[in-house]
Amino acid sequence: MAFDLRPLGKLLLRSFKALGGSTTKAGMPTGASAKGASTARTRRTAVGRQPGYYPGDFRGKASVHYSPKPDGQPDPGEIVWSWVPYEEDHTQGKDRPVLLIGRDGQWLLGLMLTSKDHDNGHRAGEYVDIGAGAWDRQGRPSEINVSRVIRLDPTAIRREGAVLGKSQFQEVARALQARQ
Repeated sequence: MAFDLRPLGKLLLRSFKALGGSTTKAGMPTGASAKGASTARTRRTAVGRQPGYYPGDFRGKASVHYSPKPDGQPDPGEIVWSWVPYEEDHTQGKDRPVLLIGRDGQWLLGLMLTSKDHDNGHRAGEYVDIGAGAWDRQGRPSEINVSRVIRLDPTAIRREGAVLGKSQFQEVARALQARQ
């Protein structure tokens, strides 16, 4: 007879965190084996604390450029997955897809994607439809939020999702420039 020990492991992890223990980026207690944890982490959205310092959202006029390269490094024009801080509390956030649009010194600049439709809402002008792509495993159409430019640590990028087509990227850039 086999027993599923995952609920027990989750209980122990929550207890460890409640006691103030430190954990790795994968949510494992420091020093614990994280084998397989990073794979599970990319399969679902993880909500939690910021893995490092966040300097705040980018303010000002972003220098947007399209330069994706198939070199495994995150470049403007690519949609990647990374930890994104919540707007109201930068110490909290979650993993989500982000379109990279440029740089601000050591930081990458990005715009968040969503699969939630904003076409009819009061914030419809803040979103640009880009359709479906390889960044969403379920093939859902996506929109990009141009009202908030976030800074990303290049070393915190979890995985590459896809390259956005140049014409779609230019449409997003026009919408962003109209807002700035």
